[in-house]
Amino acid sequence: MKKPYVIIHTHVSLDGKIKTVDSPKFQTTSQQYQELALYPDEQVFDIKGYLNGRTTTEDNQPLQTLELDDAVEVPAGDFVADGEADMYYVSIDRKGVIGWTRNYVDYGNRRAHVIEVLSEAATDGYKDFLRQNDISYIIAGEGDSLDNEFVLHKLYDVFGLERLMIGGGGVLNWSYLQEGLVDEVSLVVGPFADGDPDNPSLFTAVKGLSEIEPLSFNLIEAKPLEDSAVWLHYAIDNDSK
Repeated sequence: MKKPYVIIHTHVSLDGKIKTVDSPKFQTTSQQYQELALYPDEQVFDIKGYLNGRTTTEDNQPLQTLELDDAVEVPAGDFVADGEADMYYVSIDRKGVIGWTRNYVDYGNRRAHVIEVLSEAATDGYKDFLRQNDISYIIAGEGDSLDNEFVLHKLYDVFGLERLMIGGGGVLNWSYLQEGLVDEVSLVVGPFADGDPDNPSLFTAVKGLSEIEPLSFNLIEAKPLEDSAVWLHYAIDNDSK
């Protein structure tokens, strides 16, 4: 089954946390993280899309409360909005609940068209909402579960995404990594930490989605960045599994 070349790329604190930390150095680290992946003249990964989990989307995008038409019927299968985009924002939303206010995301100097990733549990009312707002979606799972490999295959096959960035959160990062679907891991490590035990980590195993299992990586490059940040770039050590 064909899939995009997948790179987990994110910025973290010195203690491996991925949420905002109240530090001036967080802002400069975040800026350099964006430049590496999402600035057209500077990005090094040549991606055409980036994928985030529902929590990351809801934490960072303007949303609305939905009032759905439960009686509506929509055609079966995927929906591709009119027009081709040069960048896509892929949103994992199994049951279909995110109340988008627009069909794009502006981040890192790039405008990205939204693709919703749904399971069969998403209602026709929600799919109709997406269609009415010109938001593309794919169905990639039975019941209320998603098949991560099938998600990637559809992104490759339907939208032509040959290279894809995964930006988290930690549960999503770890599940794709553990399933052998990730090719590289790229971290911009910022010189800050706050010791908050509730700040989510880069990788998190969750029962039913992934397992606690040691994995290894091979360093491709380590590079100092501005304001004491460091870029660490790894390939997956497949021999360690």
